Order: sequence, then C-alpha cells, then structure tokens
Amino acid sequence: MTSTASKGNLKNYILVTLAYWGFTITDGALRMLVLLYFDSIGYTPLQIASLFLFYEIFGVVTNFLGGWIGSQFGLKITLYAGIGLQVFSMVMLSGLNPDWAEWMAVGYVMVAQAFSGVAKDLTKMSSKSAIRLVVPQEAQSSLFKWVAVLTGSKNALKGVGFFVGSVLLTSVGFNNALWIMAGGLFLILFTGFMLPRGMGKIKTKVKFSQLFSKSREINILSAARFFLFGSRDVWFVVGLPVFLRGTLGWSFYEVGGFLACWVIGYGIIQFIAPVLIQRFGSGNGEPPKSKTIQFWTFTLTVVPAAIAIALQLGVPGNIAIVGGLTLFGLVFAFNSAVHSYLVLAFTDDDKVALNVGFYYMANSGGRLAGTVLSGLVFQYFDLVGCLWTSTFLVLAAGLITTKLPDPQPSKAIAWKSEGGE
Repeated sequence: MTSTASKGNLKNYILVTLAYWGFTITDGALRMLVLLYFDSIGYTPLQIASLFLFYEIFGVVTNFLGGWIGSQFGLKITLYAGIGLQVFSMVMLSGLNPDWAEWMAVGYVMVAQAFSGVAKDLTKMSSKSAIRLVVPQEAQSSLFKWVAVLTGSKNALKGVGFFVGSVLLTSVGFNNALWIMAGGLFLILFTGFMLPRGMGKIKTKVKFSQLFSKSREINILSAARFFLFGSRDVWFVVGLPVFLRGTLGWSFYEVGGFLACWVIGYGIIQFIAPVLIQRFGSGNGEPPKSKTIQFWTFTLTVVPAAIAIALQLGVPGNIAIVGGLTLFGLVFAFNSAVHSYLVLAFTDDDKVALNVGFYYMANSGGRLAGTVLSGLVFQYFDLVGCLWTSTFLVLAAGLITTKLPDPQPSKAIAWKSEGGE
C-alpha cells in the first residue's frame, strides 16, 4: 500500500509540475509578445512598463486571498482556475484593436494583464504549496531538491517563453500567437481530472483575521522576501532595458535575447542549488538554516554596489552590466532557492496554502514596489541610482533575516544532497 501511495504521489508531482511548466512558458511568451508588440507601435519603455502595473498589483491581492481559497476549496481548484484565467487573458488580448485611441488600448491591456497577474500567482501559489503535499514519502528527505527542480525549471522555462513569444510574433503575428498559446494551455486543463480532490484543503473554516500569518518565522521570511525581490526589480524591470537600449545602443531583440538567456541561466543555477550548496557549503548534508540565507543575502548586497561603483569609475557599460548581472543572477538564485525551501520547512501540512499564499503576497508586493521604483529612480538618477537603491533593499532583507531562527527538527524536513544528480 505504501508503494501504491508513493506512485500516486509521484504521479501527482509530475502532473503539478507539467501544468506549471506549460503555464510558465506561455507567461514568459505573453510578456515578450506585449513588450515587442507595443515597442513596434512606438510606445516608450516606461509606457510599456505601465501596462504591467495591474499585473503586479493583482498579484499581491491574489496571493493574499489565494491561500485562503486554496485552503477552503483545495489547491486543485486554484491551480486550474489560474490556468483557465490565463487562457481567458490571452483570448481577451486577441481582441485588441490597433485603431483604438492610446488611452483605450492601454486600459484594455492593463485589464487583460490584471487577469494574467491573478492567473500567474494562483498557479504559482498552488504549485509550490502542492509540492509540500505530493512529494513521494521516500523523497521527503530531499524536499529542498524537489522544490529547486520546480522553481529552477520554472525560471529556465520562463526564459524559453521569451524566445517562444518572439518567434510566434515574427512568424504568425500577435493575434495568432495568442490563440496558439491559449489553445495549448487549454489542453493542459484536462490534466486536472487526474489529480485528487481536496488536495491542500483544511477541515476547519478560516476567519478573515487568520489570513495574516500567525507564524513568526513566516512573517520574518516574508518581510525579507519583499525587500529581496524589490532589490531585483528596482533595476531589472525598467532601468536595465532602457539603459541597454538608450545608453548602450542595443536593439530590442538584443535586449530581449540577453534577458531571456539571463533568466534561463538563473533558472539552471536555482535548479542545481542543492548540489552546489552541499558541495561548497558545510558538506554535512544538513538542510539550509538561518545562517545559510543570511550568508547569501549579505553576499548579494555587494553585487549591485560593485556594479554602481564600476559605472561611476568609467568601466565600459557592456562589461560592467553583463559581468555584474551574471554574478547578481548567480547569487540571487541561491537566495531564492533557499527561501523557497525555508517557507515549506517552517510550514505545517494543514497550513501550507495559507502560509505560502501569504509569503508570495510579500513576493508580489516587493516586485510591485521594485517596478514602480525602477521607473521613478531611473528617470531622476539613471541606472546607478537604481543600483544603489537595490543595494539598500538587499541590505534591509539581510538585516531582517538575522531575526530568523533555524527550522525546528520536529517540523523541518531533513535535506541531503543527491550527489551530482
């Protein structure tokens, strides 16, 4: 019976992962479609960034309420509701009329992107919560690795999605690309029939006041997550693309291709983070602890500061940015991988949807703050200003993690490296 249950858990893990992969490719492709399309009709980078404002705002709201919905109705409902909303968003975008007035087109796209933002965070919250429940029992000792597989592959496939979006736009056009992706994602919905009902559902009713996490560890980790992701997006979302295009003279396709390669590389590092941390860390096979995240966060603080100083000293932008961004992605990937493990290590099974939803609400809030600051700071202080802002945000995240305790042995899930696999 144990073997049968383990096979069932493995099947559920595969189904959840494949659904998340399919969604991730289309999400990256959709972002690139919107960026390329509106760039081609003359929108400025700041105007393009405004198109994604509702995407980020509704991500915050979704993560806050999504955990409650998942705990009440099950993660299967929230996972496939997210995929369905993404299909709706794409179909809605295909109705965009290029002859509309600019304000009408922007408003229409912002609303469509709001649905996409809800879809993305419902799917992400559901997938990462479900992993805590569907990892085969014999693999519980390697939860860090299983989480890294899902998270790292997601980021790599998001980069693949950038390429897919560019190719589809070039080959079949904006509307046809949307319909092709919507059709593929619609087929993924049928995999939901193979997942068990009530996955992640808790037996007791949750009051609204209980939506805010009662766990001190989750609260601390969420606060650190807010500043960590704000530190990335404050220069990555608007400042970096505008700098590459305007100051360094890169074409849009060069910018898009470079960012796609960066995201893929970032995902690969996150994917193999357990092996690397084991090999270059303590080497005793223990799971990450509070000192692990503190080390990587404070290490990350040095990177944007070094890039800013290099630019101020006159180091060629291509060298400073490409080299610095590569290092930033490497260290940031370790931070994100350890974060993704710790949020599950600090969480009980019956509260996983609530805690992960709350945690990713902070994640979305950080990205929203970073997106707004990126345009604002870049407009007045250029990319160097964005980099120094990033430095202070990472420092804040590091100081917050000093209050984080180690996961309790009775709650934490043991982790060990699987060698070079």
